[in-house]
Amino acid sequence: MADCLFCKMVAGEIKPDVVFEDDEVLAFRDVNPQAPLHVLVIPKIHISTVNDLAPEHASLVGGMYLAAQKIAADEGVAEPGYRMVMNCNAEAGQSVYHIHLHVLGGRPMSWPPG
Repeated sequence: MADCLFCKMVAGEIKPDVVFEDDEVLAFRDVNPQAPLHVLVIPKIHISTVNDLAPEHASLVGGMYLAAQKIAADEGVAEPGYRMVMNCNAEAGQSVYHIHLHVLGGRPMSWPPG
């Protein structure tokens, strides 16, 4: 989508601080971090919300979580613990309508969130 911020990153029009990339996903540091480690993992194809996922996206979403697992290990937060969050639509806090997985770590997390 031409006006999607994350699609522009995938296309190379905007250069994020990339921490991981493969054929299906791109992961980069959040510009407004909520923890010492705050990375967004996005699919390279545009999917607006979790509500738009289809059965054929199952391996893609699995790949997003495997990328998050690798990032957590590489960044040293896997053993102490980290959080992964996907927001869906405005009331959940989704502000960019291209699905993305938040990977947060490096500090204790409280519950319930937000």
